[in-house]
Amino acid sequence: MKKYKIIFTIFTMLLLVNACSEKDLELTNPNQLSPETFFKNAAQVQSAVNAVYANVQTRGLYVRHMFFMMDNMAHENGGNPQLELDKKQYLDFSFDSSHGPIRDYWESCFRGINKANFVIGNEEAINEIPDSFLSAASKAKFISEAKFLRAFYYFLLVTRYGDVPLITVISESGEGFPKSSADAVYAQIITDLQDASTSLLNKADEEKGRATKGAAIALLGKVYLYRGEHGLAMAEFNKLSGYSLEPNFFDNFKEETEHGVESIFEIEFDDDLGAGAKWNSSVSGAGPNEVTFRGQEYGFNDWFNVYPSEDLLDEYEAGDSRYADTFYSVGDTFAGGVITAADVTAGEQRRAVWKKYQNYYKDANEDQESGINMKVIRYADVLLMMAECENEIGTQADAVGYINRVRLRAGLTGLATTLTKDQVFDAIVHERKVELAGEQVRFNDMIRWGIASTELAGTNFQAGKSELLPIPDAEISSNENMTDADQNPGY
Repeated sequence: MKKYKIIFTIFTMLLLVNACSEKDLELTNPNQLSPETFFKNAAQVQSAVNAVYANVQTRGLYVRHMFFMMDNMAHENGGNPQLELDKKQYLDFSFDSSHGPIRDYWESCFRGINKANFVIGNEEAINEIPDSFLSAASKAKFISEAKFLRAFYYFLLVTRYGDVPLITVISESGEGFPKSSADAVYAQIITDLQDASTSLLNKADEEKGRATKGAAIALLGKVYLYRGEHGLAMAEFNKLSGYSLEPNFFDNFKEETEHGVESIFEIEFDDDLGAGAKWNSSVSGAGPNEVTFRGQEYGFNDWFNVYPSEDLLDEYEAGDSRYADTFYSVGDTFAGGVITAADVTAGEQRRAVWKKYQNYYKDANEDQESGINMKVIRYADVLLMMAECENEIGTQADAVGYINRVRLRAGLTGLATTLTKDQVFDAIVHERKVELAGEQVRFNDMIRWGIASTELAGTNFQAGKSELLPIPDAEISSNENMTDADQNPGY
């Protein structure tokens, strides 16, 4: 977020030089737009909305730093000797308010919010476009996409920083915004998702890569769950239709099988669309930035900066097919041949290495330009969230039924329907850990369940501090409505 007034022409440049998502989001080049002609036709509206998506494709978020942040803090990863310091600091919670990637995460989100506000704040101008140029339904859909994305960026912020500035207008002054309570931020997220779900298209009717009605409903249900509103969460999850589990778990993490029956919302990458900005698009989303470093960073045959932790590997039951779909072990085959003990050595022998989100099923080596999409919400996640809701407000037998749908795909026997509430909760904790490994969800799960201090004992996690990230120094020093007193506890 910026202190100074957002000059319209500068903001327009941010909108125009954007990293549109996936081939289906490629549109007419909007470089001919100007402040005088904005929101006069369909192409301009769609271009402005595309720019809002671009900020998830930054190094501050899904291109690079976010997966390190969330997977390392959850200790789903261990760090190899070559892991850079700013990423090691997630493992031992030694980061502070000067941490560069934490600032990039903050700024990537707020720049995305600014772009969303630009679209939403011009709703009247958009609605003045003749219906012959852009239908009323399309106008509502585009505005709803911006609302969904604003809600998503705020969800990323409130879960990691707690109280943050709540900005829903285009800034006309340079003094910055004060922090709002997490409750107020969540209320805005809920309002935006409720509004968005009324006008977004169903998955079958929408271009791949865009927010859908199902995505808004699922995220709204997740927000309610995080708020402890289990009945409201379950009501939203029950609205979802047309989704099911992929018969083959690994198909969720291959480039050729993206947007399958299990996918509800995913971050788009396509290495055929351009990667010239991958190193210089840390927060803006400007330029061609259609790839993620995830494959190269985690790849055992490449940079191999991290490996799956022993704690994570130990969680899998014997016979769980997800183990072999999530990790490679010595003796497994990949596109480069058979994995040997020497392949998985980085200072010392590793028991297993990452397979999920890796290109090794088709390439012997990774590079800096992976086109595999990152899943944000998939149906297995929803089923386990439904189990959690049912365990709180319904019956344990019904909760077990949702869990067993996920377990049966993994080749495991179903759990008994006679489990107690505490036993069902323990089963949910286990299933989410193994089903969603490396998908940036476990740290948030541990925080909201209140088990982080126990699960992360010995890692330097400090209760009352480490649940949140520090507000970046750059924000406090440049925002006239924030002071050191606004810093999160312990920093």
